[in-house]
Amino acid sequence: MAWQKIQTALRVIYPPRCLNCGDMVESAFGLCGPCRRDTPFIGGLTCEACGAPLPGEAGGDAVLCDDCLRVPRPWARGRAALLYQDNGRKLVLALKHGDRHDIVRPAAQWMLAAAGPILTRDMLVAPVPLHWLRLARRRFNQSALLAERVAQLAGYEYCPDLLQRYRATRSTKGQGAEERFATMQRAIRAHPRNAGRIAGRHVLLIDDVMTTGATLSATAEACLAANATQVSVLLLARVAKSS
Repeated sequence: MAWQKIQTALRVIYPPRCLNCGDMVESAFGLCGPCRRDTPFIGGLTCEACGAPLPGEAGGDAVLCDDCLRVPRPWARGRAALLYQDNGRKLVLALKHGDRHDIVRPAAQWMLAAAGPILTRDMLVAPVPLHWLRLARRRFNQSALLAERVAQLAGYEYCPDLLQRYRATRSTKGQGAEERFATMQRAIRAHPRNAGRIAGRHVLLIDDVMTTGATLSATAEACLAANATQVSVLLLARVAKSS
């Protein structure tokens, strides 16, 4: 009873606000009606490998987008919650550069809702790693925050340092696909301390945004090199041609 009174008092003092625009909403960690309507959630038919939306109706055979047909992916299946545009882009950038860790809780729920078809029992969840120099500058890895929450909600084992970005790479922003893949080549490996945990496991990799897939490819290849049986990917947002 006392805790309920405290919660009521806190709601009066700090009423819940929309994650995107700041308007008051009924429940915490949510979007107001207009912002939710304008947030590009991915639904319907999607690419089996990266989760990008595709024309047509869901329910038939698995299909791939043009990007995944042109560049074979080392992972098996993938899904994304949002398109990286409009409110989707705003939310990702707020989490990544604005210290908006409150976005993690709903974002993980959106991601799990999108991931339903690719989830299996006993997955091992891990984030795409940051190099330690970049982690020191940013102070947190947004993919690790998402991965931890996804694992908690799904009841999966989580290992934050399953993988290691042992070679510092320059930012891939502004690079074309070929340059991005060249930049990420041999930049990620299984962490020596945790490599043994990968063998025989189905690894679920978590990242905030996929553009070309170069970073995810390097990460998935590191898992497979450590004898993962399979790798799947789950993203908060996917850059798609429609954006």
